[in-house]
Amino acid sequence: MTRTIIATENAPAAVGPYSQAVAVNGFVFVSGQLGLLPGSKEFAGETVAAQTKQALENIAAILQAAGTDMAHVVKVTVLLADMVTFGEMNEVYATFFPSEPPARAAFAAKDLPLGGLVEIEAVAVMPD
Repeated sequence: MTRTIIATENAPAAVGPYSQAVAVNGFVFVSGQLGLLPGSKEFAGETVAAQTKQALENIAAILQAAGTDMAHVVKVTVLLADMVTFGEMNEVYATFFPSEPPARAAFAAKDLPLGGLVEIEAVAVMPD
């Protein structure tokens, strides 16, 4: 088994003892991404829409560093600070997966790191 740690400056650095992503056996496991701007601990905005867009852009940057892309995402987990904002998140999310979207689960979490409104993790496969 070959295990590769994925890291890129085009996404925020980990805010704890974890990797941005780990690639193993043809899969890329992307850690939960907040809507933080790369190189900072500042959120892209104060809305779920702004933070969702940035979190997904961060995932896209990490996947690119791993050698894959959003079209190869097979599973996504979305954590929301408040399920009332599900529709707002979903509207932005749909723009990143316009056809044949991956499997997904969405949950409300009591608190998210750094006071975020949304956190998104993903699993992708490597292209053939």
